Amino acid sequence: MATRDPRITGPTLKVLRLLLTGGTAATSGADISKATGVGAGTLYPMLSRLEAAGWLNSRWEEIDPKEAGRPRKRFYELTGLGRTRARAELTELQLAPTEGAAAWN
Repeated sequence: MATRDPRITGPTLKVLRLLLTGGTAATSGADISKATGVGAGTLYPMLSRLEAAGWLNSRWEEIDPKEAGRPRKRFYELTGLGRTRARAELTELQLAPTEGAAAWN
């Protein structure tokens, strides 16, 4: 069940842009962190909020951690709603006037 829209911050925009440009492939949290520079303490609560809002789906990797010799990864991907809202947020950012410029320029 979706909740209200999440707060959109600079780090959130970085993550949304990465997920939009990644096509339909799910991306692990570790890979998102590495690609965006957003630390785990910011990233995982953000991903949780995006998922609660219905913007993301996530799933655990289907491996045996003992056989793989590492913990399982959690993969994230945008939902249809998430793609639509992410595009809108990024478009709005591009159309926003720069500081000191008139809005109609």
